[in-house]
Amino acid sequence: MSGTKGTVTAVSSNGEYSFTKPNRDSITLLPGLGVEGDVHAGVTVKHRSRVAQDPTQPNLRQVHLIHGELFAEVAGQGFEVAPGQLGENVTTEGIDLLGLPTGTLLHIGAEAVVEVTGLRNPCLQIDGFQNGLLKQLVGRDADGTIVRKAGIMSVVRTGGEIRPGDSITAELPVGPHRPLERV
Repeated sequence: MSGTKGTVTAVSSNGEYSFTKPNRDSITLLPGLGVEGDVHAGVTVKHRSRVAQDPTQPNLRQVHLIHGELFAEVAGQGFEVAPGQLGENVTTEGIDLLGLPTGTLLHIGAEAVVEVTGLRNPCLQIDGFQNGLLKQLVGRDADGTIVRKAGIMSVVRTGGEIRPGDSITAELPVGPHRPLERV
């Protein structure tokens, strides 16, 4: 994976709670809300586990991006995963999403801008989708630190339509960079 430039390979959304999200020709990002018509769009948390904890929490998980390179990685372990099947809204190629610092602005397509808030914390639903897949998406590095590979979460700063083939450019934040943590 290269560093701060990439391409959108698929966009997905779903108006109903479901683990996977169907691919679309395009999606529209709404400032401060997320993906138009998506069940996870909103100012406050929409993920069921977060709502149960505190429904007034800000929604730091408006748009979920995942690097398509992950699909090739898990295919090597016998898992077949296609864009949208892990519930992401935007599937990318060529950009090191997991290596970006918190607060990075991702310029997607002609207008849209999302701010990276943190890592997706993969849940047990992943094993319901394909048994054993969760272990491929959460592991430990040599130091024993948990490594989450199921993509990143973001909030919409500037709305706009995005579609497969759109470019993505990362604008890193000023000052000391904070590594991504789960949100």
